[in-house]
Amino acid sequence: MGSKKVIKVENLTKVFGKNFVAVDHVSFEVKSGEIFGLLGPNGAGKTTTIKMLTTLLKPTEGKAYVYGYDVVEQANEVRKVIGVVHQGHTIDENLTGYENILLSADLYGIPKDVAKKRAQELLELVGLTKFKDKKVETYSGGMKRRLEIACSLINRPKILFLDEPTSGLDVQTRIAIWEYIRKLKEEYDMTIFLTTHYLEEADSLCDRIAIMDKGKILAIDSPKNLKDSLGGDIITLKIKEDVDITKIIQGIENVKEVKYEDKIYRIKVAKGEETLPIIIRSLTRRGYTITEISFSKPSLNEVYLEYTGRSLRDEEYLNTHHLNSRIVERKR
Repeated sequence: MGSKKVIKVENLTKVFGKNFVAVDHVSFEVKSGEIFGLLGPNGAGKTTTIKMLTTLLKPTEGKAYVYGYDVVEQANEVRKVIGVVHQGHTIDENLTGYENILLSADLYGIPKDVAKKRAQELLELVGLTKFKDKKVETYSGGMKRRLEIACSLINRPKILFLDEPTSGLDVQTRIAIWEYIRKLKEEYDMTIFLTTHYLEEADSLCDRIAIMDKGKILAIDSPKNLKDSLGGDIITLKIKEDVDITKIIQGIENVKEVKYEDKIYRIKVAKGEETLPIIIRSLTRRGYTITEISFSKPSLNEVYLEYTGRSLRDEEYLNTHHLNSRIVERKR
């Protein structure tokens, strides 16, 4: 991973209508050869950010440079050095996989003989060579996503943008796509910018992560450093009694911090395995009844919770549940 900055963003802002701020004065840099992720729930501003960086939307305020080119003033130059895989499918299902790649090459003005050679190489890269002459309508969701990645690479981009690359795919297919993304980085030393709301995806793939919520970037660092910044293991508990026992918990050895919200105590501790039974004994001896208790090592979900006050896993569940409810309503 190089030290060269291939994406530079300064106070980038996008306002829709009179007062809906989708992206709110965000600033960050992306280094050459790294996988950089925007992590956050649906509606956080991730897709709007990627659309501005790929010249599809003009910023309301701020500046952004991709490979040294201004995304507004030098949009054509930006398009020459990037590849983009959008969240929704953009390939033609009536064409074969091979024909889709050649169509992408044609849009870039790549000569036919060069395009054919590259198409064969890309089909091999994403494991679709034996399906190249089959219509895309016969492909699985994972095969379609791999084909879209192949199409996005036809112009040999220096930076690849992936907007929610595994959204809607099953876990097994998602992991397979992760392998292809790693392969791109390792074999082509490619810079990859991705958005995701999957914690495991960000943790597994990204060299650095920007946590995004409500249009703002709240933290940027490597997954390890973000988790280490929590400074301890996490214990959450509820008691039957309607009283605040924060001070009692704070007095227990190895307890670093206690947060009390919605009748739930979130306790940051050192030596979690040793401290958990001490907390239980201390409370039960005082006559308190513990109704719920859990223990976890620092995770990106805990980091997200620390910065936003909400669990990204809960957000993911609520979004999925809401979508499923809408589908059921439509079927009725």
